[in-house]
Amino acid sequence: MPNKITMPPIEPNAVNKYQVTRAQLPLHCPMPNMSLWNSHPRVYLPIEETGKARCPYCSAEFVLVDD
Repeated sequence: MPNKITMPPIEPNAVNKYQVTRAQLPLHCPMPNMSLWNSHPRVYLPIEETGKARCPYCSAEFVLVDD
């Protein structure tokens, strides 16, 4: 399993737009560094083809950026 980038914890649903890199794929919301106790169920988001995805639960937007 490849190493995941360790990021500081962030509050779920605190912002509307997130930038993610290919190292953070597969993409799911909430992201690994978000606390789960006050968020929605995990949902995997297909971002590889278009470079953009929106969470159906919280409407957060994700944009794929170069590493």
